[in-house]
Amino acid sequence: MKRTRKKDSIARGAKAASVRDQDPFLERERQRYAEPLPSREFILQTLEGLGVPVSEARLLQLLEIRPDEEKLMARRLAAMERDGQLIRNRRNAICVVDKIDLVSGRVQGHPDGFGFLIPDDGGDDLFLNTAQMSGVLHGDRVLARPGAVGPRGSREASIVEVLERANQTLVGRYLEKRGIGVVVPEQKRISQDLLVPAKSRRGAKPGQVVVAEIVEQPNRHAQPIGRIVEILGDYTDPGMEIEIALRKHQLPHKFGREAQAHTAKLPASVTAGDLKGRTDIRHLPLVTIDDETARDFDDAVFCEPHRGGYRLWVAIADVSHYVKAGDALDQEARSRGNSVYFPRRVIPMLPEALSNELCSLNPEVDRLCMVSEMEIGAKGQLKRYQFYPGVMHSKARLTYTTVADALEHPAGKAARSIKALLPHLENLKGLYEVLAQARSRRGAIEFETIQTKMHFDEHGKIDRITPVVRNVAHRIIEECMLCANVSASDFLQTHEHPLLYRVHGGPTPQKLLALRQFLGEFGLQLSGGDEPKAGDYASLLLGIRERPDAQLLQTVLLRSLQQAVYSPENEGHFGLAYESYTHFTSPIRRYPDLLIHRSIKAALASKKYSPGDWHDVARHCSETERRADEATRDVESWLKSYYMQDRIGEGFEGTISSVTGFGVFVALDSVYVEGLIHISELGSDYFHFDAARHQLLGERTGTRYRLGDRVTVELVRVDLEQARIDFTLAGEPPRKARRRRR
Repeated sequence: MKRTRKKDSIARGAKAASVRDQDPFLERERQRYAEPLPSREFILQTLEGLGVPVSEARLLQLLEIRPDEEKLMARRLAAMERDGQLIRNRRNAICVVDKIDLVSGRVQGHPDGFGFLIPDDGGDDLFLNTAQMSGVLHGDRVLARPGAVGPRGSREASIVEVLERANQTLVGRYLEKRGIGVVVPEQKRISQDLLVPAKSRRGAKPGQVVVAEIVEQPNRHAQPIGRIVEILGDYTDPGMEIEIALRKHQLPHKFGREAQAHTAKLPASVTAGDLKGRTDIRHLPLVTIDDETARDFDDAVFCEPHRGGYRLWVAIADVSHYVKAGDALDQEARSRGNSVYFPRRVIPMLPEALSNELCSLNPEVDRLCMVSEMEIGAKGQLKRYQFYPGVMHSKARLTYTTVADALEHPAGKAARSIKALLPHLENLKGLYEVLAQARSRRGAIEFETIQTKMHFDEHGKIDRITPVVRNVAHRIIEECMLCANVSASDFLQTHEHPLLYRVHGGPTPQKLLALRQFLGEFGLQLSGGDEPKAGDYASLLLGIRERPDAQLLQTVLLRSLQQAVYSPENEGHFGLAYESYTHFTSPIRRYPDLLIHRSIKAALASKKYSPGDWHDVARHCSETERRADEATRDVESWLKSYYMQDRIGEGFEGTISSVTGFGVFVALDSVYVEGLIHISELGSDYFHFDAARHQLLGERTGTRYRLGDRVTVELVRVDLEQARIDFTLAGEPPRKARRRRR
């Protein structure tokens, strides 16, 4: 009897093995797991082959899942349900979502109560009316059934199931309406107030900013219910705008206990054991050049003339030596994705003990680094390079202002203060001039945009806003970093190692058509046919540089391009005119750079490094970058609103910086603040939005308000809660649109 059972067991094992062998992704699963389960793709393939919904028990039988694998398989199926690949019907049978015409995606709310479903597969957005939005919140992932085209011209959808709730807590203002406590979310895409029972208010007073935990998520018949877990304070308290932004955008801002404990175990400085296997470049006069307020120094540079060209060293903080893949610090860094730089406050990707001390390339101390040593020819071509771990000793912490002043005035005070380093800085300037010429020949696009800096008083409020002028020192460092990034990308490609590229796409066909139509209004033409290159943009920008409407044209050209993102697929960098590009130079503040460092070290050791699914990592890093940008914009908008609230009634000169269907935004000349002229304030006429021409055109009068037009405005309203500044027109009305003759 025992022999028979043994034979049966062997037979079943062989049969299971034969089923598993049909899995097209078996090898991938073996690399990830010691005992691999059927891949998601194979599970979907099996279900699609059946053509009908099946019970979980039947599916496990078909896939020959052993009893000891059932719990793990249940987790995989649950994950596929969360990701919108599978769904269970009313009989609890498993269905393939694609087979029942459902679409999975993320909800994007609108302040007016309706919303959109952004499909996971990148398809067209689907409209969600207010009734559909009543059961979900902005950010939730759902399954929906597409319907007919609605009155707005968009295809509508009805939500079938909520896959994932995105909001567990909300930040907002606590108010009492007729004795009922509510939290009005700061996230304006969430249009539903959170009801707070009396026993859950924690002593909050009306008007205070609070954090509330959602106890019951909304459904079609009831609003969400929550309880207050934290009282942040009054709306106008110093720094409150940052506290709100952190919670509104769900930015991690406190390091967990494990990360803190891990940090406490690290040495305070470089130890003798750290130097093993490293190249000693402490003799090189490397320096850091950064902004006056910087505290985390990622990069140091030095160059010298070499064979008619230059030899350049770019030393980058070796964060990967201290932050190992998968440890507590790595998990924190991955969650954050990047450091976030608010006015007067930084939310670092790594604890300050690393970002400002142990990893930071501070002056006059030994620091571990990853070095890109490059040879650059007389015409700016990258001739050869090598990467290696090193130990360095920065000779000075310099600022852009000091370096630019010293180079412009070699006999001046700034130059005398760094006299010993001046010859090296002049070499860097010579290298920059060579690289700038190569950049021009390459056809890289050079957009001239205005950056601003806020200056604060002792109460933490804006005193003034000034423009930041990019000087020669900024450009020196930029070109040195570009060289190192290109070298890193080429190095990993040469070693056939996966990596995260920094990709920047050119114009889509739709945007290109709109751009050509707009340029045609000005008698201009973008060369390059259906696939223009960066050089075509650069040539046009050069040709319009002296025109009075150059800023308008440059803005439209810039907006025609796609947003830069991270991707494991090399699609090139359009703006910089590079066929291959990555981020290597800022591992203290950008997680993708840390991954590139680990990849380079692995390639040097003839190994491969993987952070998991490169596509998932790329998507996450792109999302955290956008999250940081949105948070900083919110804070800056609120600070500027607070700054302008005492200037109501004043007149300003400005330029129309954006045109929308509901009005025009105006950027003021002297104070670098932007506000809205609502369409109702433009005059007694019906104005029609022309997206292709970036204008609002009056139906009766022919009055036109176009991107780049100069206007005189009066400040009439400041709404701190909405961080909104409203203008009305003052002075002369804008010109009428010229009528074309046939």
